Amino acid sequence: MVFSSAIFLFCFLPAVFLLDRLLRGVRLKNLLLLVASLIFYSFGQPVYLPLLLISVLLNYLCGLLAAGKHAKLGVALAVAGGIGMMAVFKYADFALGTVNSLFGTSLPLPGITLPIGISFFTFQGLSYVIDVYRDRTLVSRSFIKVLLYISFFPQLIAGPIVKYHDIEKEIDARQTNPRETALGIRRFICGLSKKLLLSNAMGQMADAVFALPAGEIGMFAGWMGAICYTLQIYFDFSGYSDMAIGMGRMFGFHFLENFNYPYASTTIQEFWRRWHISLSTWFRDYLYIPLGGNRKGRGRTWINRFIVFFTTGLWHGANWTFVLWGLWHGAFSVLEDSGVIPQKRLKGRVLGHVYTMLVVVLGFTLFRAESLSQAGAMFAAMFTGVGLGWTGTATVCSLLTPAFLLTLFLALLLCVPIAKRLPVKNESITLAGSLALLALCMLNLSAGTFNPFIYFQF
Repeated sequence: MVFSSAIFLFCFLPAVFLLDRLLRGVRLKNLLLLVASLIFYSFGQPVYLPLLLISVLLNYLCGLLAAGKHAKLGVALAVAGGIGMMAVFKYADFALGTVNSLFGTSLPLPGITLPIGISFFTFQGLSYVIDVYRDRTLVSRSFIKVLLYISFFPQLIAGPIVKYHDIEKEIDARQTNPRETALGIRRFICGLSKKLLLSNAMGQMADAVFALPAGEIGMFAGWMGAICYTLQIYFDFSGYSDMAIGMGRMFGFHFLENFNYPYASTTIQEFWRRWHISLSTWFRDYLYIPLGGNRKGRGRTWINRFIVFFTTGLWHGANWTFVLWGLWHGAFSVLEDSGVIPQKRLKGRVLGHVYTMLVVVLGFTLFRAESLSQAGAMFAAMFTGVGLGWTGTATVCSLLTPAFLLTLFLALLLCVPIAKRLPVKNESITLAGSLALLALCMLNLSAGTFNPFIYFQF
């Protein structure tokens, strides 16, 4: 993690917030947030701060080109530079390792440490340049504004991916008031609670199961580990998104939602309209539509979808498990579109929800596995491990404490919009609930049980 959780919550965030309130004028506030963002990023990986600055400078200059006579050159340089940087830092070991496996070579692996958040700030910078190419009025002549837009600390290292035109006006002029601040703080506490109270608890069970030897998992442990990881990654990532949205609101910025109860979906296509919305939208706007979208016949549409899902999987990490996870979802998206899986009959029905969650859980099992062999062992245990894997069963049972079972029940309840249908309108109750959650989070942090967010590695 860039900051330790205690330093961030008790020192960094309060200090930046108070200074922001003391300063007058948006220019000074922007300068404060920019300096704070650079400190935030460099605290954990100071060696890669120049890389972030170079990336932003490249996109700034390419944006100027994209708004002028050399528009296509600007876009080409931004894409080549951004994707090339990711290829070196994120995929070099993966590519060389694959070549060694296929051809029996022994090419040395560079072993480059992955810069935190490189996938997020690269895609955000590319979206800026491409949007300027499409609409030249979006160009910014201020490097400081572009740098703040890309490096703003709430969403710098794990999203959501923000488009420049969504916050352009708020960079130039924004207002804060007690109500907006209170709503931002509540949203931040909600996200922190998701991470500390739900995701971490589910993660303990998932980690225990995925750490088991292949022959000792068993059906019960396999399904428990897969389901718990599915809950863990949702509350982990949606929790971070809530925290980012809340912090942004505290400083006068309004980010778009990144999750909309994806586990309530009844088709895979609906799932991707609800899950990691900023990434899905990015691939739709900057890859799927430029490839032709669904305008060139069904066959070309399906190819385009497979390309998008292959890229989505690869974006998540340099491992074949991520690639196959993307293709897994791509296959079901195409099957639904082709009518092989009748999505119109499934939409909004219990059977559709069961089908979708089965695909999602199996997909996240592949996503979580460290290798294809481990994924295969998990699938074998989940579908054929009846009566086997007593070590796994004993491990799971030892973790099924009353506290865990209560947390599991709450996680299953809160991952679908049941609670949303019963809104609490009393401000006093909402405030008391937020304070209670914050107190529980503080107790959790004092116990030293915080784990880094899963999407920091991307």
